[in-house]
Amino acid sequence: MNTSVKILIGLVVGFIVLGAIMVFTASGTYSFSRFNSFYFLFKSHLWKVIAAVGMMIIFSYLPYDKFREYSKWALILIIAVLIFTFLFAPKVKGAQRWIDLGFMQFQPSEAAKVILIVHLAVMLERMGDEVKNFKKGFLLPLFWVAIVSVLIFIQPNVSTSLIVAVTSFVILFVAGARIKHIFGIIVPSILILGSGMMIFRHSRERIITFIESLINGGDINIQVKQAKIALGSGGLLGVGLGHSRQSDLFLPESYGDFIFSILGEELGFVGAIVVLFLFLFLFAVCLVIAKKAQDRFGQLLVFGLGLNIIVSAFINACVITGLIPTTGITFPFISFGGTSIILFAVSIGIIVNVGRQTVKTTELKIAQV
Repeated sequence: MNTSVKILIGLVVGFIVLGAIMVFTASGTYSFSRFNSFYFLFKSHLWKVIAAVGMMIIFSYLPYDKFREYSKWALILIIAVLIFTFLFAPKVKGAQRWIDLGFMQFQPSEAAKVILIVHLAVMLERMGDEVKNFKKGFLLPLFWVAIVSVLIFIQPNVSTSLIVAVTSFVILFVAGARIKHIFGIIVPSILILGSGMMIFRHSRERIITFIESLINGGDINIQVKQAKIALGSGGLLGVGLGHSRQSDLFLPESYGDFIFSILGEELGFVGAIVVLFLFLFLFAVCLVIAKKAQDRFGQLLVFGLGLNIIVSAFINACVITGLIPTTGITFPFISFGGTSIILFAVSIGIIVNVGRQTVKTTELKIAQV
């Protein structure tokens, strides 16, 4: 196991441990008021963490080159699940995003992000320089990106569909697609996306309140207002672990999508900035692993999965600070959740696997020499 892989594992384990601590401190009061137990939500998060670590280990040993054989079928399957979710899943807060598995709420869009990245890497490796040809190369991956993005968008889950589109276009650019082809699709897509966002009530309200806050200087919503108070209360070094005031039912669901604000309150500006820089460092480590990968598939796979993590982290941080409209994007490895932490862990497992296979191939070549 090379140094980059060891650093990556160390970073992710650190994030997961930090996340467990933050969920414990942020959820105690709510757990007691709702379930008459300070530890109810923490226990729920803990078993999901164990499942995530288990999946990370499994995928770190499952040879990634096998994904070439099954990526298309996996993508077709998750598309079918997305359609099922839209047609039959119950609405929660006006959206149909989750399937109740009994032991957890499964969010297919999180799995779709990872599977789409895998299949894009497979297709782009096979295409080679043909991706520069609009009809023969560029249109095929665009077809899959469009299907997945639209199905997630109509749930409605605008923020996740946007991450899918952005990540996919960056992967296409890195794979060699012409910039004029990418922008030729992005411009009309933005117009369509903007129009579509105004159709759904919840996304329309979020956009309007965000614009009004910029014009009038008011608050976007109660969550962002309390999140900013939490960040401001933390000062430079924070109030200390377990001493958050906003988690005492002032900030709604502080243990979920808005946990970064509790992190900033308890660990301060320094702690929040260090965590963000560590996510940047994690992405840099992913780039090193991608550069050393033994094939183009591995390179694109690691780049895409790493990009998905860093984009999610910084979108979440932007929401907390009121820089963009409120979304439902979790803070990777740290927010309370099931599907997201497990799928992010799967992504890391795959990246670790690419790194391990690269070492094995290098050692084999040296032995043959």
